[in-house]
Amino acid sequence: MSAVEDTSPTAADLPEGRIRVALSTTCSYPESTTAAFEIAARLGYDGVEVLVWTDPVSQDAAALRRLVEHFEVPVLSVHAPTLLLTQRTWGRGDPWGKLERSAELAATLGADTVVVHPPFRWQREYATGFVAGIEALEARTGVTMAVENMFPWRARGREVVAYAPGWDPTELGYRHLTLDYSHAATSGQDCLELTKAFGERLAHVHLCDGTGSAKDEHLVPGDGSQPVAAALAELARTGFAGVVAAEVNTRRARGRAAREEALARTLRFAREHLARTPEVTA
Repeated sequence: MSAVEDTSPTAADLPEGRIRVALSTTCSYPESTTAAFEIAARLGYDGVEVLVWTDPVSQDAAALRRLVEHFEVPVLSVHAPTLLLTQRTWGRGDPWGKLERSAELAATLGADTVVVHPPFRWQREYATGFVAGIEALEARTGVTMAVENMFPWRARGREVVAYAPGWDPTELGYRHLTLDYSHAATSGQDCLELTKAFGERLAHVHLCDGTGSAKDEHLVPGDGSQPVAAALAELARTGFAGVVAAEVNTRRARGRAAREEALARTLRFAREHLARTPEVTA
């Protein structure tokens, strides 16, 4: 039987010169991964970011490829199962194996970036040499492993050390970083200042907002206190070549219509501020 050419869309098929805006599959929760593809296609997102979690579809390259083909929406990035709530995905042990599988999934689907959380403090063996290990994994797979900024955990008014080598990657030796605007708010940082501090290492963005609460809020951009509009304009000014992935919490939305309204508003916000013409100074 002759081979059939794969004509499904990939990241390479998108228009040049425009910053790509993806929809994270976390945005459809508690609906499925499939629902996220459907919403992304209906609203006009450039693609999706797939969080690998307990939904079997999120773990299956063939199933994801069928969604890409059906909805004509490419996978632009993959989020490795390194969250606290995804620790049992792909087995409870071997976190490096999970990163390897995430990179393989991304490469299979034509995505060039995997989002990674830093190790938890109790993952001592994994945390040892993590910075060097991430660099080696990038070199071996050819996939960008973008480590995400996190935040200190707080309990009874005290900060708890949860991540190693730390929750703030700014001064650590990672080659590529993901900047999450809600995490910036929760940590008491400023997403615009972090955009500038990360500089050329900034490879990926999680678009959302926060008020500075100890709770990781993931609000619709503009609903919190972070300078999200200015941060997006800075991406446009500097010619950011990565993906801006909406990662908005819609769990309390009253049905699909309300969920889509929030995500449509998020996309409009992104398009408006990523298209802002940089100010020219004399």
